[in-house]
Amino acid sequence: MTKTSAPMATNLRAALWMLGAIASFTSMAVAGRAVSHLHDTFEIMFYRSAVGVAIVLCVIVLGRRRTEVSTANLPMQLFRNVCHFTGQNLWFLAITLAPLAQVFALEFTAPLWVLLLAPVILGERVRRVQYLVALVGFAGVLLVAQPFSGTMAPGVLWAGLAAVFFALTNLLTRRLTRTESVLSILFWLTTLQLLFGFVCAGIDGAFALPSAATLPWLCLIGLAGLSAHFCLTNALALAPASTIMPVDFVRLPLAALIGAYLYGEGVDPLVLIGGAVILGAAWANLRLADVRQS
Repeated sequence: MTKTSAPMATNLRAALWMLGAIASFTSMAVAGRAVSHLHDTFEIMFYRSAVGVAIVLCVIVLGRRRTEVSTANLPMQLFRNVCHFTGQNLWFLAITLAPLAQVFALEFTAPLWVLLLAPVILGERVRRVQYLVALVGFAGVLLVAQPFSGTMAPGVLWAGLAAVFFALTNLLTRRLTRTESVLSILFWLTTLQLLFGFVCAGIDGAFALPSAATLPWLCLIGLAGLSAHFCLTNALALAPASTIMPVDFVRLPLAALIGAYLYGEGVDPLVLIGGAVILGAAWANLRLADVRQS
């Protein structure tokens, strides 16, 4: 293999991992809608986490990796998982109330929230041009949400808030990776969210057990959740985020097509345009970060 083709092959492998993440996120959205008639978002998170715990425990026990699980940063693990649990519940709620394309487009704002919150949580310095990029991304949000049109879907607000909590989760994950193994982070992710889901799902006194129809979908949600993070981690290990992130934009038109085919959702050109603006702003921010670090 030549020197020029080696990076290309690496980027291709990263893109394939990214396509796996896209397939996982998309299948989780479809499965979430399929069970929403019987299970509320807390129950969905409980069953998703139950599948995740089972898989992570198998890896720990069979791989004899118990020593990798640490309690040294348990308060931060707890706060991180409160943020993730909140964001994930808002996301599952959003996909039942808003068109999939809108939900996915607003999810792309998470990197921009990371930009704004990084100085507070990580102490990172943000340049003025990066704040300008964030304003461009916000313009994309307005195109997607169309708050002044009078036709904004109620789930759009939940999708936007979910992106904020996902950004907080990513920032806290970045801090935890300085001292914690990936396996330890995944263990506390699945275990704590199993507990959160059980407590919150039982608050109303009604806890729906899986039916023959919803059980396969709930298993798919659990597998897709872990698969998405596994694929994304492998993609970022092979190529820079600024190289991989544009691939993630495939999720938006894919969500629009699935929404139109399965649920009869109209494809609004402004959603696609706004999604492109949001992704472009997020990608520009990553490129600016690369330039600063080089």
